[in-house]
Amino acid sequence: MTQQSRRVLVIGGSVSGLFAALYLRRSGWDVEVHERSPVPLTGRGAGIMTHPELRRALAGLGLDTERDFGVPIPGRVMLDAAGRVIGRHAFPQIATSWNRVFEMLMGALGAGSYHLDRDLARVSQDGEGVTAHFADGTARRGDILIGADGFRSAVRGQLLPEVQPLYAGYVAWRGLLDERDAAPLLTGEVFQHLSFHLPPGEQFLGYAVAGPGNDLRPGCRSWNAVWYRPADATRDIPRLLTDDTGRMHELSIPPPLVARSAIAEMRAAADRLLPPPFRAALALVHQPFLQPIYDLESTALALGRVALVGDAAFVVRPHVGAGVVKGAEDAVALAASLDAEPTIEAGLRAYEAQRIGIGRRFVAHARRLGCYLKYGFASEEERARAAYHAEPERVLAETAVLDFLRLG
Repeated sequence: MTQQSRRVLVIGGSVSGLFAALYLRRSGWDVEVHERSPVPLTGRGAGIMTHPELRRALAGLGLDTERDFGVPIPGRVMLDAAGRVIGRHAFPQIATSWNRVFEMLMGALGAGSYHLDRDLARVSQDGEGVTAHFADGTARRGDILIGADGFRSAVRGQLLPEVQPLYAGYVAWRGLLDERDAAPLLTGEVFQHLSFHLPPGEQFLGYAVAGPGNDLRPGCRSWNAVWYRPADATRDIPRLLTDDTGRMHELSIPPPLVARSAIAEMRAAADRLLPPPFRAALALVHQPFLQPIYDLESTALALGRVALVGDAAFVVRPHVGAGVVKGAEDAVALAASLDAEPTIEAGLRAYEAQRIGIGRRFVAHARRLGCYLKYGFASEEERARAAYHAEPERVLAETAVLDFLRLG
């Protein structure tokens, strides 16, 4: 298909939207990225465990991941309740950050094609194109529109309103700690590895990432901590999403607004449940933030002249460590499908056929990995499945690994 003078409107200016814009521009499309936030997104996000697929997607855009990309992680270790290492698994990876990937992509795109404060109100389309109508009364028309606006996608909300996030039954407490504060509390092995502890029905993990400004120098890095804890949808979630003013937030809560009582409760649980090194490190995290865990499966990815990519299409629990990879490979497949097919509609259908099954496999695998993150089980079969995936050796071997895709 010839893309000369064709325009694509990308709704959502995070990593998936930037990947889509860059791969489509590389195929000859004029691209516009429209981001709802009125302020730049840089500075958001924490650690990301990388995979060869992410490096290939970046390399396909001419971006160098051979230097200053992240912190080398030689493997994984498991700690017992006393803080002793009771399991090891060699698995070299690079721990980078959302910030680093975003800045690389943004630098490649350039500011001229990127527009902030564009809150999508609705989408309209016909046989010739598609129009994005924004809340400020402006509109932009293109030949196709890409919904890359994430977990709360306004594009998906209009076109697939029946597709809703499904709460997983647990939350993640997250935080970053400067290496100079973390290093005295964690042994070198624990700081340098992807390190785990498994309280009953829970999971704690931590690993080193770049420090502020992508600083990779020893002593200047950060330590990224994540603690998965079951939370009842009716009893706990409304309370955890209510800030100190009494306002309850929908689906998630901004980090500065997490109630002091919720943080105090979390720290008290840490004193009871975590090994001394993790407990001491978490106590020094100034601003822990709370993330209820959801997943979501779209029933379609091609909707006329609209395509969904990244978290707008499928939301995958973090245990796979591949949300960025999925968004990147969606972008690669979308551009290739539009190149290969004679019409836009055929190209979008080919993209959907290629990626919808893979998205479902991501979601199913992440559900398996998180199936033990609960305190009670509905059946012996469910309990047995949870015990299988909660074995320390299996957690070390399965977390943030994409073998489930490669093995078919």
